[in-house]
Amino acid sequence: MSEARKAKIKQDFIDARGYWSRGWDPLLDIAPDYFEAYAKLSSVPWKTGTLSPKVKELLYIAIDSSTTHMYEPGLRVHIRNALRHGATRDEIMEVYQLTSSIGVHSVTMGVPALLDVMRQAGKPDVTRKPLTPRQEQLKAAFIANRGYWSPLWDGVLALSPDFFEAYAEFSSVPWKTGTLEPKIRELVYVAIDAATTHMYEPGTRIHMENALKLGATPEEIMEVLALVSVLGVHTISMGLPVLLDELKKLETRGG
Repeated sequence: MSEARKAKIKQDFIDARGYWSRGWDPLLDIAPDYFEAYAKLSSVPWKTGTLSPKVKELLYIAIDSSTTHMYEPGLRVHIRNALRHGATRDEIMEVYQLTSSIGVHSVTMGVPALLDVMRQAGKPDVTRKPLTPRQEQLKAAFIANRGYWSPLWDGVLALSPDFFEAYAEFSSVPWKTGTLEPKIRELVYVAIDAATTHMYEPGTRIHMENALKLGATPEEIMEVLALVSVLGVHTISMGLPVLLDELKKLETRGG
């Protein structure tokens, strides 16, 4: 491929995405056809979507900082981009706080399994017991702070009201102190749950429902999914520098 063609691919990426990272240079040089195809795919929500550039970058920050991925090179790029688009330190911290709650999926995935195992073992269904006054209060407080309730929480509240109370307080902090729109918070949850590194369908469904109730459109949710779908390119952006380094070492040894 000619240098002029590569230069056009690079400029098209900059025009669509608003930035260039030096990390893309080796990929553009070695596999320009692949990079061009990736650039077209990743640019679709930037060309046709309605979410602001700042929000798009905040969603990238969420999936790159998630404990299921922790991809620092991309995180740094998207923090720089978000700041350039007007994001504040506190907004990025709020995204971190929202994203950190992903750890509770060990519980919301594990408790239904535990309840099923208990039923098979002939144990009583604890979710059918009437709630105690304290449990009723905890449930009401969660709904007031988070704006929803899911049957996924029934077993947690029944088996460990102490854990439920502590998690409810933890997860409610950005909802009490943050400045992002509630709709955007729910879209962050959709992004981290739908990301290919997590694919947690129960949470994805819940937060899609919440986002719709808060005014998000189906097109905006589709935009989030499109943005998150390109996470797989980190196989290349992480793997290519390693390949080039090993090739350089091999060449040095051969010399």
